[in-house]
Amino acid sequence: MLPFIIIAAVLVLIVVGAIFSHRAAQARRDALSAIAAERGWTFVADRDRDHDDHFRQFRNFRQGNGRYAYNSLFGSLEVDGQSCALKAGDFHYQTQSTNSKGRTTTHHHHFSYLLADLPHPEVPNMTIRPEGMFDKIGAFFGFDDIDFESVEFSNKFHVSGADKRFAYDVVHPRMMEFLLATRGPTLAICQGHVLVTQSGKWKPEEFPHYVEWLTMFFDRWPQHVLADLKSRA
Repeated sequence: MLPFIIIAAVLVLIVVGAIFSHRAAQARRDALSAIAAERGWTFVADRDRDHDDHFRQFRNFRQGNGRYAYNSLFGSLEVDGQSCALKAGDFHYQTQSTNSKGRTTTHHHHFSYLLADLPHPEVPNMTIRPEGMFDKIGAFFGFDDIDFESVEFSNKFHVSGADKRFAYDVVHPRMMEFLLATRGPTLAICQGHVLVTQSGKWKPEEFPHYVEWLTMFFDRWPQHVLADLKSRA
């Protein structure tokens, strides 16, 4: 009798968990759809299995397998006075692990992102992100990032890119103050696109927050940098 009760209890918990998960997912879709409607954007809940190919330059979208974007928001972002296409939403990929008994387990990973085209395709690639433990270990073995005069900023942020002059021009003292004050997310510029991510999924209300954050980031780019990028086009 006891095993039957335990099995029944487990089944009930599974059903309750599935119902809760379904309702939470629907509430998220409703909230993101409302954000899109408020801003005049488009919301598409369906899975986009071509997303990782379209943005293959970002390794975030090339991890694991079973990859797809979903809960996608399509809108625009103003950069240097120009309207640039924006896409944001959730992304899924899966990995597998095998224990000592040979049993394989599939792990599902989800994170939120914000992508935008840039008006200047020739902008150099660059990554700015909060510094982590592995960055400090890498620095110990000589895999260092770009250092800045501000010791506080260099200790808290990892900046990398082949064009150091460009990095120094963009990450000027006022930009450092902005990044330190906002504890900015990970930002990567690559092949004319910018990607903003953080670990895990954002709450629906965080999507507009990161759009505003990215707008403020570009508002701080010096005019001489923007003029130089325009001249390269």
